[in-house]
Amino acid sequence: MALYAANNICKGIQKYALKGGVRLGGIICNSRKVDREEELLREFAKELGSQLIYFVPRDNEVQRAEINKKTVIDHDPNHPQAKEYRKLAEAIENNTQFVIPKPMTQERLEEILVEFGLMESIKDNYHI
Repeated sequence: MALYAANNICKGIQKYALKGGVRLGGIICNSRKVDREEELLREFAKELGSQLIYFVPRDNEVQRAEINKKTVIDHDPNHPQAKEYRKLAEAIENNTQFVIPKPMTQERLEEILVEFGLMESIKDNYHI
């Protein structure tokens, strides 16, 4: 669902890009630990004419910090996940690639999801 939402956001950026100067800096993946996830997000960003700025690995430290009503950095500043968030901030700060994205059609987005095994082909759902 996040990719559908991101694609729709790109439609909005594209609509207002010329009037308001809005641009897409790239895609950030908050990993769910799904097979081929980073590869999928790189392809998704490429299709949009953009980039994958950062891939944040999934770590249970996030939930531990949330339970304590803190960010990971506040909860345990030396934890490897805290370092990931610092690297994410650096990647955002140093990003210079801002584009008017080329959103995908619904059909193309679904093709990519099928290709990466996150969605069954509609044809596969019909048994003749």
